[in-house]
Amino acid sequence: MPKFGSKSRNELGGVHEDLQELFNEAIKYVDLTIIEGQRSLERQTQLKAEGKTKTLKGKHLEGLAVDVAPYDLKVKGIDWEKRENFIYMGGFIMGLAKRMGIPLRWGGDWNGLVKGQIELYDNNFDDLVHFELDF
Repeated sequence: MPKFGSKSRNELGGVHEDLQELFNEAIKYVDLTIIEGQRSLERQTQLKAEGKTKTLKGKHLEGLAVDVAPYDLKVKGIDWEKRENFIYMGGFIMGLAKRMGIPLRWGGDWNGLVKGQIELYDNNFDDLVHFELDF
């Protein structure tokens, strides 16, 4: 069974308890790594300057968002080229959140379901690693 490493546990520790509960459940089924949880304003400013975020506000500052990636055993880390792994992970996480009653948005489908269908091409900013509480 997969488990979080110390860096992932540390990053997850600073976010809202609903996100902690969700990803501690998810790791029982899929191998994940937590890239980043709560951010300082300085970190958010740095990421905006690098074009990796669009805002200086954002839910990471409040501990209401987390960046997560599928952990690939073959590369012993994140395989950024395998977009399908991120899509699979996003669908799994969104389904698990729904089952657990946790309101969640995913950066791979900002608008969520439209007429009951997932529309992955509705994004102006594709952020397949980003999950945020939707409240």
